[in-house]
Amino acid sequence: MSKIVALTGGIGSGKSTVARLFAELGATLIDADAIVHELQAPGMPMLKQLAEVFGPEIIDPGGGLRREELGRVVFRDEAAREKLNAIVHPQVGAEFARRMAAAQEADVPLIVLDIPLLFEGRESGRGSSAAMQAEAVLVVWVPRAIQLERQMARDDRGREDAEARIDAQLPLDEKRDLADHVIDNSGAIEKTERQVRSLYAKLTSARA
Repeated sequence: MSKIVALTGGIGSGKSTVARLFAELGATLIDADAIVHELQAPGMPMLKQLAEVFGPEIIDPGGGLRREELGRVVFRDEAAREKLNAIVHPQVGAEFARRMAAAQEADVPLIVLDIPLLFEGRESGRGSSAAMQAEAVLVVWVPRAIQLERQMARDDRGREDAEARIDAQLPLDEKRDLADHVIDNSGAIEKTERQVRSLYAKLTSARA
């Protein structure tokens, strides 16, 4: 029987790096962000819904989503975020459940559900039923100062914009307190790799 865990973090925490390390060790990764991008591709129904709610200016000349434009709207406006979540969460949750069922049918040893806004979704009552089946929650943690520094360097954002995006999510310290397992990603990559290897061994050895 597959072991199912949920992986989350915060912007600039390095969650994607940790997800990749788990996949390299043999875990089956189901990535919420990847599913979102697929569902928001040109011609998909979700993209049409977003344009109807947030305006045609969020669509580029090629028919794709202007993510930065949409981000400028939703990261500074809680009501706009709620509208976005109401469109995105149910559809992503349904696809998530389909992929998780396929992985369980294949009886893989470990399924990692990569869900950036896991706790935020639960707070709003829109956590997917697939995520609720996770047996444990893993949080990738770094101090807020590192979140800010990494985001500004990676995405070439100004401090005010970067802080607004961090503030739009539940603080990582609070997520850490809610977690079953914590990966401290504030140091060298080698330190993170050791933590992931140790946790992967622990999770798969406890497989029913």
